Amino acid sequence: MDFEVDDSRARVDRDAVWDFLSTQAYWGRWRQREHVERQIDLAWRVVGVYRKADDRLIGFARAFSDGVANAYLADVFVIPQARGHGVGKALVRGMIEDGPGRNFRWMLHTDDAHGLYRAYGFAEPDRTFLERPSRHS
Repeated sequence: MDFEVDDSRARVDRDAVWDFLSTQAYWGRWRQREHVERQIDLAWRVVGVYRKADDRLIGFARAFSDGVANAYLADVFVIPQARGHGVGKALVRGMIEDGPGRNFRWMLHTDDAHGLYRAYGFAEPDRTFLERPSRHS
């Protein structure tokens, strides 16, 4: 599969992002469309992966950050038809390694794809990390 990674916010197909997050993402179905729109608008950085044949968005991630030392990776997805072709690896590498936050402390929550994230240095938190869980279901 021939694809391109791009961090242009203007290029993001918001309808495709909304469609995936509202129907397939276990982590974000509680959100409304305006929530997703606002999260994209206010993100520190967004990265999309686009199939070259038709410029279709096949992967997406966003991050929020203080812009200096810490960043949180969120809403990472690859559409089912594009999985198994290196899209997820390119997406995470594009966000974590190839962008302005390559030296940041990155955080995320996930219930799957641990192997993908471990390849980019993610690990279980140490004893210094505390969290207040979300009240959204």
